[in-house]
Amino acid sequence: MEMEKLKVGIIGAGYVGGVHAGLLARDDRVRVTHVHDVQSERAEKLARSAGAEVARNVEALIEAVDAVYITTPNTKHTAIALASVAQGKHVFCEKPMATSLEDARSVLDAATASKSVFQVGHNRRFAPVYTALKEALAKQKPHSAHVKMNRGELINPVWVGDPEVTGGFLYETTIHIFDMMRFLFGDVASLDAAGSSHEYPEIDDFSALLRFENGMHATLASSADASWFFPFERVEVFCHHSTITTREMESIIESREVDGRHLTQTMQLMAKEEKWGYAQEDIAFIDSIVNGTAATVTAMDGFKSVELVDACYRAARTGERINLNQQSDQ
Repeated sequence: MEMEKLKVGIIGAGYVGGVHAGLLARDDRVRVTHVHDVQSERAEKLARSAGAEVARNVEALIEAVDAVYITTPNTKHTAIALASVAQGKHVFCEKPMATSLEDARSVLDAATASKSVFQVGHNRRFAPVYTALKEALAKQKPHSAHVKMNRGELINPVWVGDPEVTGGFLYETTIHIFDMMRFLFGDVASLDAAGSSHEYPEIDDFSALLRFENGMHATLASSADASWFFPFERVEVFCHHSTITTREMESIIESREVDGRHLTQTMQLMAKEEKWGYAQEDIAFIDSIVNGTAATVTAMDGFKSVELVDACYRAARTGERINLNQQSDQ
């Protein structure tokens, strides 16, 4: 007997909503049945391409489906996530899970109490460049790292420079790399940061020092208006007589011993959906629902990334070191 397909609804018919709709169309276990967007024309366009109906509002979509994809602007995530969880639906929430620590705690508590799957869209955890780096670090202990993630500009599209939409520069872009640092190096013990403002109506250029619970330390540089100098995203990890460096989601280079030899793995010919981890994270989400297993990227992971963003803002504004252990316990 053929299994009944999971009914999926997508709230937010922008670029990322379209990416997920296209990927879900490849999965025989699911069917995108409903789409909603505050801009009706966008909802209708995505619904046509997905063979879905346009839901008249968020509540109607949640009621009609088994699983909800939240791909709206950042500041709208919390309310939709809470409403979906309250109705017992499985939830895939694009990053960030929330744009304040208080809201993140509310979503975490609700998701933890729910029996449904709640996965956060930190796609880079699934990107082959970073899974390869994670595997390399399992074989050799890192002692420090330098990480860069620049937005490049906050001009196009217009909304990307509006904190009412994004929640702030760090929530729009840099939160990806905060999550990646936890994924690679473990939980952060403390964070120091300096910041300045240039393009954004708040702090938009950060230099941070992170100390991890395992004794490792790392520096982070993230700017909102540094122009598109590539690679805009880069992780350099320093081990004993070894350096491992990533170039966005394109390649990873490992230099071994002291004679300058290095090994390069490239992912450049992969389709972007696989290279950036979107395809893999969607498969993982549906796997968790079908198999009754825990989400690969949990609500706690989503909370921890928001916690790091919040700590970075506070450290830059106050000049004080933020102790994450104490903050998590509050």
